[in-house]
Amino acid sequence: MAAPDQNDGPNDLFLKVADAIGGLMELWGFKRNMGRMWALLFLERKPMSAAQLSERLSLSTGAVSMTVNELQKWGVVKKTWVPGERRDYYEPEVSIWKMVSRVFRERELRHIQDALELFEEVIERLTADLKTAAGENKERTQFALDRIKSLTNLARVGTALLEAILSGKSVDASPIKLFKTMLDE
Repeated sequence: MAAPDQNDGPNDLFLKVADAIGGLMELWGFKRNMGRMWALLFLERKPMSAAQLSERLSLSTGAVSMTVNELQKWGVVKKTWVPGERRDYYEPEVSIWKMVSRVFRERELRHIQDALELFEEVIERLTADLKTAAGENKERTQFALDRIKSLTNLARVGTALLEAILSGKSVDASPIKLFKTMLDE
């Protein structure tokens, strides 16, 4: 990522910010161009057409079309009408919290809940297997069962934290401290 240069004009600076946002979005598991496009729309006062986005971001029309569609699915870009214009224009969702909370709800929380369901199924199965296991197999099963129960507790703490954050409630850090203490033992 190139640092701002004294000779950079606003367009260059906007693109540098868009590239930085693109990098952050990529770290979060999204496509870099999704972050770049949203950031450029966010920095502009007026909605932009697909052709303008294509030109400013040096993207093909196909890449712009696919990226705009993905951004619309996530609810972070919407189509808007510009008086006197026939082409589609786009504007960004400007509530950062609204965007982040949607991702947490639809992606992270769902993944944690899926993992939690799997952990609970495995705990049930291993608990049943433990009844008939003997010797080293019993020790191995008990060890794994204890570890999976720790993962289950972590998933529950993570779920509770995300749900509290998303609902605007204050977050109680004591479950995290308790979990850390359990891991340190």
